[in-house]
Amino acid sequence: MSATDPAVTDVRAYLLGLQQSITREVSAVDGGAFVADAWEKPLGEPLQGNGITMILEGGAVFERAGCGFSHVRGPRLPPSATQHRPELSGAPFEAMGVSLVFHPRNPFVPTVHMNVRMLAATPSGGSPVCWFGGGMDLTPYYGFDDDAAHFHRTCRSALAPFGDDKYPRFKTWCDDYFFLKHRNEPRGVGGVFFDDFSELGFERSRDMMQAVGSALTSAYLPIVARRKDTPYGERERAFQLYRRGRYVEFNLVWDRGTHFGLQSGGRTESILMSMPPLASWAYAQRPQPGSPEAELYERFLVRREWV
Repeated sequence: MSATDPAVTDVRAYLLGLQQSITREVSAVDGGAFVADAWEKPLGEPLQGNGITMILEGGAVFERAGCGFSHVRGPRLPPSATQHRPELSGAPFEAMGVSLVFHPRNPFVPTVHMNVRMLAATPSGGSPVCWFGGGMDLTPYYGFDDDAAHFHRTCRSALAPFGDDKYPRFKTWCDDYFFLKHRNEPRGVGGVFFDDFSELGFERSRDMMQAVGSALTSAYLPIVARRKDTPYGERERAFQLYRRGRYVEFNLVWDRGTHFGLQSGGRTESILMSMPPLASWAYAQRPQPGSPEAELYERFLVRREWV
């Protein structure tokens, strides 16, 4: 596939529109403006292509909100993209997607992550192979049943037109993927996640990817509206920063998207926009039994059915 292929053009147009609509809605909630940083990887570098990184920092609601679009081509797929497709190892590829992470200021507002993407690779002597990936997940610092249930209901509704099996399957996949193995601990309350997906054919697989991307604001912004004005103090802020440290650990140690970007020669500044502006670590910290902080571990950082 090439940048002039109508299918690629259509997916690119959708992703650019998605980035614009999400940042517009988030800006309206926060009151601050996103700064757009357009970039290009020229010929001669390991990866060629372009993108737009949109970032809001120091806002009233979001301490950092990053939403990036990228469309790149490279001479060979990195290992992080071929662990389930060894026959494509080293094949030329094209990838495009929108990825976002929003880190709220108020500890009672959860962090959210979303990514939707398309990859195409052309093995030697073969035809292009195309697949989709994506999902969204919620990482609270202080858990609320209503928030987690709303997030999961929205994910389930977005996937419903594509088969009753998709939500439970992708919910389990999300629970498995967003898990800190070195801590034996989930990152948050999950959501949905899928990768290497093409089983519905190109058009329906594309439509499913787009349905997930378009559901992000409906899944997340009502939660922000409910929690953003909740009073908090130094204790809650300290716990938020401590838990953000876990977020950093997952992104750097386990996340395939981060590994793909760095291994393929991507733009480091855009790849690491998911990092929170502040985080902390403490040695063997344990919350007090019966505290709201302990409840996060006992009731929310566990596998459970939310809908």
